[in-house]
Amino acid sequence: MARNLKPRHKASRRFGENVADTLKESKKNFPPGMHGPKKTFAKTSEYGRQLKEKQKAKAIYGLLEKQFKLTFESATKLSGDLGPNMLITLESRLDNVVYRAGLAQTRRLARQLVNHGHFTVDGVATDIPSYRVKAGEVIKVKENKLKKGYWTALSERIDKITTAGWLSLDTKNIAITVNSLPNKEDLPNNIDMPLIVDFYSR
Repeated sequence: MARNLKPRHKASRRFGENVADTLKESKKNFPPGMHGPKKTFAKTSEYGRQLKEKQKAKAIYGLLEKQFKLTFESATKLSGDLGPNMLITLESRLDNVVYRAGLAQTRRLARQLVNHGHFTVDGVATDIPSYRVKAGEVIKVKENKLKKGYWTALSERIDKITTAGWLSLDTKNIAITVNSLPNKEDLPNNIDMPLIVDFYSR
C-alpha cells in the first residue's frame, strides 16, 4: 500500500498551519528550505494557488495524488455542490471517523489503527482506511484488541475526549455510532474547495 512518507512538520511549515495534526509545533514560522526566512517569492499565479490548496488538502488527510483524485472523481458522481461533496467524502473515510471521534490524536495514527485491524464496522472486520462510512453504522474496537496497551491507556482518559457532533462515542464499549454524514457546518473551514475544484476542472 502506498504511503506518504514525507516529513509532516515540513508540510505544516510550508502551508503555515498544522495541516498534518502533528502533536509537536515547529518553532520555525517560515517555509522549509536552504534560504531560510529571508527568501522572497514572486506573486503566486492562480494555478499556483489552486495547486497549493490541493497539496494542503492532501497533507491534511494524508493522501497521495492518485487517492485524492479518485476521491474527487467519486464526489463528482454525487448530487449537489461538488466542493462540499468532496469534503464530505473525505470526512467519511474510516480513518478520519476514528480521528474525529477522538480515538486517535492524529489521522496518521487513526490510519495505522485501521490498517492493523483494530475495528469492525457493523460487526464486519474492516482494515481499509478509505472505507466510506454510512449513517447508522457502528464502528467498534475488536474485543481482542481492547487488551492492548493503547486501548487500556486510552480508557483512562476517554471521558475527556471531544467527539465531532455528527458522531457518538460509547465510552464504555469504545464504539462509534455514525449519526449522520457531516453537514456543511461540520466541515473544516481551512480548505478552499473552489480552488481545488477549479484545479481538477482545467
